[in-house]
Amino acid sequence: MSRTTARARPGQGRVSLYTEITDKIIAELEAGRIPWVQSWGTAAAKAPLAMPHNASTQRRYSGINVLILWGAVIEHGFTGQSWLTFHQTLGLGGNVRKGERGTTVVYADRFTPDDERRRAAESGETPGAIPFLKRFTVFNTDQCDGLPDNMATAAPPPPPGLIEPEIEALIRATGIDFRIGGARAFYDPTHDYVHVPPPQAYIEPINWHRTALHELGHASGHVSRLDRDLSGSFGSKKYAFEELIAEVTAAFCCASLGIVPTVRHADYTGSWLTVLREDDRAIARAASAASKAADFILDFQLGGKSGEAGPRETDREAA
Repeated sequence: MSRTTARARPGQGRVSLYTEITDKIIAELEAGRIPWVQSWGTAAAKAPLAMPHNASTQRRYSGINVLILWGAVIEHGFTGQSWLTFHQTLGLGGNVRKGERGTTVVYADRFTPDDERRRAAESGETPGAIPFLKRFTVFNTDQCDGLPDNMATAAPPPPPGLIEPEIEALIRATGIDFRIGGARAFYDPTHDYVHVPPPQAYIEPINWHRTALHELGHASGHVSRLDRDLSGSFGSKKYAFEELIAEVTAAFCCASLGIVPTVRHADYTGSWLTVLREDDRAIARAASAASKAADFILDFQLGGKSGEAGPRETDREAA
């Protein structure tokens, strides 16, 4: 059942932003749309598939900010994935056009209250910290005038088609045991190997690459790599959360590699909705974990350099 009002917790203003973001994601899922699998390459999407980045610093956004900015590009029909704050626009000699509305991105950090510091000092314990989000407003370069030529909307051209040998080389470079055959795609955490059907088993072979990256996303969580909790049994909330991480990881990897799959992996939509409705920070945590997983995988490309060179705009950095 759709919710018409956002959840609120008295005195917890920092939580309202988690709730606001989660409610938007839930609304998209309930409408049958998966926010991290946008309709790139169709009339609905004027911008090419790419990871959003700050046009001034060239840092790429990560975590929940990727989903927020992708959604804004689709919703408003922007033609590129480049963003600036209001002051960055002025600093570059440009301006945000009158009447334009910005998009809220977030900065995640932790805060330790003074009384908690005093309590920890008296008890000799490590002080606890409270997670919080801050809001920042950014504008797509489509919304700005007077920017330098190299700052105006001009998204990097997508790779000239999918080059399967390049993806195979990336898989080999990860060193993960990757097996092809059979009719099922899965990751075995006990024996640490990925297993996917052959590309010819797919009606559209492009989708094999998304599946491969999805399973590699799971493998990135092995104790010898990013050490995520992979202990959830099928049908559990923990299992659904890990599936959410792997799905968003595949979406981030596909965007970075210029792969535009058509498969939507909607099998887990119901379990994702359960997780999101019960925990308004779940999507933020999943997107953050997915960014780390995607970075881990892509860093093996070209001898340790990811496909789109340049620093990342992480959840812990301001816009």
